[in-house]
Amino acid sequence: MPPFISLSLIFVLGISLVYMVYKAGRWKRPTGNDFNPDWRKFLEENIDFYQKLDNTGRKRFEYKISEFLGNVMITGIKTDVQDTDRLLVAASAVIPIFNFPKWQYKNLKEVLLYPSHFGYNFALEGDDRSVLGMVGNGYMEGKMILSRPSLIHGFKNEKDKNNTAIHEFIHLIDKADGVIDGIPSLLLEKQYVIPWLQLMEAEIKKIHEGKSDLKPYGGTNRMEFFAVLGEYFFEHPQQLEKKHPELFDLLTRIFDTESKA
Repeated sequence: MPPFISLSLIFVLGISLVYMVYKAGRWKRPTGNDFNPDWRKFLEENIDFYQKLDNTGRKRFEYKISEFLGNVMITGIKTDVQDTDRLLVAASAVIPIFNFPKWQYKNLKEVLLYPSHFGYNFALEGDDRSVLGMVGNGYMEGKMILSRPSLIHGFKNEKDKNNTAIHEFIHLIDKADGVIDGIPSLLLEKQYVIPWLQLMEAEIKKIHEGKSDLKPYGGTNRMEFFAVLGEYFFEHPQQLEKKHPELFDLLTRIFDTESKA
C-alpha cells in the first residue's frame, strides 16, 4: 500500500475513533414519547419535590426523568424491578441537579438494586451487611448499588432527613470533578471553598461532641458530611435554614436554588 494511502487511512480511522469516543460520552436526548403519562400520577403522589413545582418545572422534571432512564440501566439483583422503582431512582438523580438543565451523570452507566442491605464486598449473605447504598469504583466504576427497601423508604418517610438514593447521587456529583472529597468543585465557586471547608469542619466537630442534629454518620469525613447534609437540604430545607443558616446558604449556592430559598 502506498504511504499516502496508509496515512489517509490512519487519519480517517483516527477521526472515526475520536467521534465514537465523543458520541459515547454524550447522553441520548429523550423524544416526546419517552415519558409515560401514567408516571405523572406516581410522581404527584410520591415525590414531594415534584409536587411543589409549577407546570414549567414539572415538565422539566419529567424531561430529566426521561433522559436519565434513557441513558442509565436499572438492574435488579435477586429482585424484580418495577416502573415505580425506576422512577424513584430517576427522581433521586434529578432532584439534586434539577437547576442544572445540562447536567448529565456521565460517570454512571448502571444502578443495581439489591433486595436488602449488603456488605462492602457486595455480598447479600453473612453478618456484615450494613450497607444501604454505594457508588462503585475500580471494576465497579460507573455503577451504583442501592438497597431497594431503602430506596423506597427514602420517599415514604419525609421526617427522618434520610434518603439513601439522594445521598449516593450527591456522592456522584461530588465525584464529577475526579474525586469524592466533600468539595463539589464543579458547582462551588472558588471564593466559597474556604468558608465551606470551615463550616464543614466546625459542624463535624459538633457531631462528634453530640451537639448537632445531623446524623452521626455525617461526622465520618467530609464526603459523608456533604452527602448527609444534602439529604437534610432536600428533605427539610426550612428546618435546615432555621438551624444552620450558613450551611443552608452555601448549599443554595452549590445546588443553585437561591431563587427558591
